Amino acid sequence: MRSAARSRRAAGASLAVLAAVGGLVACSSSSGGGNGGSTSAGQAAGGGTYTIWDPYPQYDKSSEWAKLLDKCGTDAGVKVERTGYDTSDLTNKALLAAQQGNSPDVLIVDNPVVSTLAEAGVLTTTEENKLDVSTIAPNLLAAGQSGGKTYGVPIGANTLALYYNKDVLKKAGVDVASVKDWASLTAALEKVKAAGKKGITFSAIGTEEGSFQFLPWFWGSGANLTKLDSAEGVSAVALWTDWLKKGHAPNSVINNTQTTSWQEFATGDFAFAENGTWQLANAKKTGFDYGIIPIPGKGGGTAPAPTGGEFVSIPVQADTGRYTTSQKLVTCLTSTGNSLTTTTTLSYIAPTEAVQAKQVAATPDLQVWVDAVKAAKGRTSDDLGTKYPKISEPMWGAVQAALSGSKSPQEAMAAAQAAAASAIQ
Repeated sequence: MRSAARSRRAAGASLAVLAAVGGLVACSSSSGGGNGGSTSAGQAAGGGTYTIWDPYPQYDKSSEWAKLLDKCGTDAGVKVERTGYDTSDLTNKALLAAQQGNSPDVLIVDNPVVSTLAEAGVLTTTEENKLDVSTIAPNLLAAGQSGGKTYGVPIGANTLALYYNKDVLKKAGVDVASVKDWASLTAALEKVKAAGKKGITFSAIGTEEGSFQFLPWFWGSGANLTKLDSAEGVSAVALWTDWLKKGHAPNSVINNTQTTSWQEFATGDFAFAENGTWQLANAKKTGFDYGIIPIPGKGGGTAPAPTGGEFVSIPVQADTGRYTTSQKLVTCLTSTGNSLTTTTTLSYIAPTEAVQAKQVAATPDLQVWVDAVKAAKGRTSDDLGTKYPKISEPMWGAVQAALSGSKSPQEAMAAAQAAAASAIQ
């Protein structure tokens, strides 16, 4: 049967993918609690207990998120048993549970992991589970697609943009409206340095966080992940490398996480910081006036930044009769009526235009993020799927090598392309 075959594939794939998914960007960093356990596979679809696993261990039972899960369970006529895990831990447990035939009824995972779980046979398709994805933005939905099939619904999305310090730019004589491409951004950084302030900070650490932050510049150059050493891709590495050489960016970016990079910006000394939607609350606490602009493409326009955020999916069950109730739970969590609560709680941009409009109406500052999300791109899109982690690691290694000066941008990306091509054969 299909479910048995998928369980065997999950067992075979689990060990191979654990290392690959461990470095994917997480939305939370604290560890979750224990495993509540799945209900019996033979339990009737009506009533009973349905398990939900999510990567939000920071939200306890008193949170709006937990209350929404309980409400969705009540509306579906069942009890919800929810467990929150750290992102990488959740992926490992999902693979192991599928291997043991003990998957949760609903699984919420970081979007790059969807293709890994789908390839391992862990998840049902939207065709099988009858989830409606017709109103979801295609670029966001693409992050949960593999082999032409869709494996869940995005619960929301975050992405990257440039925060800027209004006072620093004013004293440097920079009109932020003039920053439209790489050349004008670099010109602004030169003025900021001449005025005695610091230019731009970002995260180039040798992990998936580094790749996540590099991708807007890589994609913004016109490069494609299947050809890391193209002239366009090399130009993106050269941009960052030149910034370090000229003192427009600090050497600390080589080891910066997105958190430590933000802490640098929060000192008030930097003109720009590349960071995400999740820093909005911290931005309001900095004590200085800030603004946000999209990351510019090399020749202008908005660069495609990678989408962050999770997909709500329905794992394979031996008792397929459970899918009907699971579908009700997922539909409740992602419905237009509840999406505003969900995305506000998780600091995400909604995946549908209707709810995005509500978010901007309530918080006009979110418009730049809505625009950025509309231009964003899934890391596993372009049918890369499970190939993405095998490309990302050589790419972040190349960025590290170029920034440290051990290799030229061209040499670094040529080596990365060779390593990626070998890994995905």
